[in-house]
Amino acid sequence: MSSLPNVAAPHQQAASTSSAETTEELVADHKKETDPRRRNPRRTKAYVTQDNVLMSTLSVREAIYYSAHLQLPDTMLVSEKRTHAEHVIQEMRLDDIMDTRIGGRITKGISGGQRKRVSICVEMLTRPRLLFLDEPTSGLDSAASYHVMSHITSVAAGEGMTVVAAVHQPGEVFELFHSLCLLAHGRTVFLGTVSDATEFFNLNGFPCPCLRNPSEHFLGTINKDFDEEIVEDSRYRRKTAAKAIDTLTNAYQSSAYLEKTTNQIIQMKEMGGAPFRTRERASFCTKLLALTKRSFVNMHRDMGYYWMRFAVFTVACTCVGTVFHHIDNSYNSIQTRCNVIMYMTIFLTFMAIGGFPSFAEDIKVFRRERLSGHYGVTEFVISNTLSATPYLAVMIIIPGAILYYLTGLTRGGSNIAYFVVTLYMCIVLVESIMMVIAAVVPDFLMGIVVGSGVQALMMTNGGFFRLPNQLPKPVWKYPCYYISFHKYAVQGFYKNEFVGQTFASDQLIMANATITGHQVLEALQVEMWYSKWVNLAILFGMAVIYRMMFFAIVKVAEGIRPKMRRMKCSLI
Repeated sequence: MSSLPNVAAPHQQAASTSSAETTEELVADHKKETDPRRRNPRRTKAYVTQDNVLMSTLSVREAIYYSAHLQLPDTMLVSEKRTHAEHVIQEMRLDDIMDTRIGGRITKGISGGQRKRVSICVEMLTRPRLLFLDEPTSGLDSAASYHVMSHITSVAAGEGMTVVAAVHQPGEVFELFHSLCLLAHGRTVFLGTVSDATEFFNLNGFPCPCLRNPSEHFLGTINKDFDEEIVEDSRYRRKTAAKAIDTLTNAYQSSAYLEKTTNQIIQMKEMGGAPFRTRERASFCTKLLALTKRSFVNMHRDMGYYWMRFAVFTVACTCVGTVFHHIDNSYNSIQTRCNVIMYMTIFLTFMAIGGFPSFAEDIKVFRRERLSGHYGVTEFVISNTLSATPYLAVMIIIPGAILYYLTGLTRGGSNIAYFVVTLYMCIVLVESIMMVIAAVVPDFLMGIVVGSGVQALMMTNGGFFRLPNQLPKPVWKYPCYYISFHKYAVQGFYKNEFVGQTFASDQLIMANATITGHQVLEALQVEMWYSKWVNLAILFGMAVIYRMMFFAIVKVAEGIRPKMRRMKCSLI
């Protein structure tokens, strides 16, 4: 088959291919690949994005290992997957930094060129027949660019792969090209071998100057960005790029190069051969297990994900517990208990937004891996939920227990358990809401702003700043009050705290008068026709619904984006 690098400029594009085998070798390789006796994990295509979207907390070895478990079939043993992953790492000359963390926004890790090679390693695990590389040399110097592309070319030649790459500044990389496709604003300027390209430009009045890289000459000739400067500056005595594009495009359409390329394509089609086998894939359970382990490791190492919030929650609960230390059963304690519940519901749930930047990074990794078909939305949602559960539990149980003990809220095992579980469910629900926001708003700063706004609206209609019957019925009570999770959380906490309690009342004339918890709940307009466990169940249901919304948004977006691109192309 062929290795196919591609050269690109902002408005011009050049694609190149390198022929790695003769026709006989190609046919023999094709028969070998389609032999049913050979276990072959290859897939048809893969795509490496321009940005190096990788988990910063993982080492190079871990990133490739986890990706191998996600992509390689279950018919391969775990030891075989590890051996294959290490072989791919060595091919890209990354064995010296295998145990170095990739690094990111918090810690410095490997270099940009090494990150690019890790991204390529991830996609080359299955030896795809067609590998797309978007700006594989972006941000690299000429030496690093040549080093990366030469390794890709050697692997592609050995494995019979076709590589298509977009490169803005080819430089020495152009030496690796064997065939070239030049595009200018959607028009084909040339498609053929590199040697034919130089000859084609010479014959049509655009010879390449001595000691100049041909790729730079090709792209400079068809670059229309500076046509105005060429016209205004009398020192320039050459045709504008627009005229050059017209000349070259028209010449190519009637040239022997087009006929030669067309004949080659026809010959390739006539070769035929057995159809490619469908690639074996890892099972749902294998992917889910690998994703859960990877996410668990990532959350453990990322200080901003849960550990910082755990520290803030612990300090906040300790402060609140000491401020409201040992609440008695006086009449004034009723308001004090309501204040503690209100503060904790608002503060802890609002602080859950702090994990959004880390989750936004996870979403970027998910989008990149989803684009390459490594796994689906279902595996991502379930694995994220499973891996986050122990961290959320620790983050809530310890601070919640400190707060409950210091404030002296209603004692009882079921009361304490309900308090902690409800706080936990509120945090899970907020993270579910932020998942939906992350699917719609990719930028984490905008996501925090939107998430804060959504939380603020829900708090306003939660039923504690204004009693439910005092809310304006249009919009604010129907439907905002009933879709605010604060309503169900606060009312559940109220029931948990006041049911079965009595408080001394100094507001009544009778001596030793008391007020029951049921009367307090009626004054707070708490819905008493269902128990507090129903409130907890509603919170759980809302968390599930928001995660299903995330699933639906991603699925719908995947279907809409290709249609939008086709519509945009048709308009152009």
